[in-house]
Amino acid sequence: MVTASIIIPAKNEAENIPALLDGIAAAFADGPEHEVIVVDDGSTDAMPDLVRARMAGQPNLRLLRHDVSGGQSAAVHSGVLAAKGEFVCTLDGDGQNPPAELPKLLAPLLADTTGRIGIVAGQRVGRQDTWSKKLASRLANGIRSRALKDGTRDTGCGLKAFRRDAFLRLPFFNHMHRYLPALFARDGWQVAHVDVSHRPREAGQSNYNNLQRGFVGAIDLLGVMWLLRRRKRARPTETGPERS
Repeated sequence: MVTASIIIPAKNEAENIPALLDGIAAAFADGPEHEVIVVDDGSTDAMPDLVRARMAGQPNLRLLRHDVSGGQSAAVHSGVLAAKGEFVCTLDGDGQNPPAELPKLLAPLLADTTGRIGIVAGQRVGRQDTWSKKLASRLANGIRSRALKDGTRDTGCGLKAFRRDAFLRLPFFNHMHRYLPALFARDGWQVAHVDVSHRPREAGQSNYNNLQRGFVGAIDLLGVMWLLRRRKRARPTETGPERS
């Protein structure tokens, strides 16, 4: 039985995906039972061919393909819908999220006897990016944190672990992956945080620039604020028949 589904949203990451898959295999060499789902978000390079070539020797590896690019949130959503595990772990396809951090993210969920933790969000330490990217991220995270009060300093980190069923009850919208802690808290789940390391990109290039991130982020933030204010507040409690 699959316990964890590791989902990799990726586009044109042929140069990074082999090492990433090797790293995941090493990280989970001692369990738990898992599957790996690469979601190809409309790639035009050889990445899907490389993944297919590995599938014969790696039966827990799966490949989903978008016919057109839908963005990172759409890729994650497609992966979660197809996942067989109770828990889902995500990491970016660019190789900057070390796979060795995944068990650390999954551990709080596996140890949670209360069933109240919904998501464990990775927060990058020693981020290996350009100064402009780090500055833009710091500004965006600061604005988001003050507006949403989600207690998370780095929602842009691709390393996350969460309950599959809880994720599928969230409202889907483009770029929702940057607001998962706030959305899980909105539904009454506890949010846990784990510091994770970060690596420089060794090959390929980012599919988004800082201006694009900033523009869509401003619009999405207003939408998430609206969603938080209109959350369902009533909670049902099932009762049995009246006894005489």
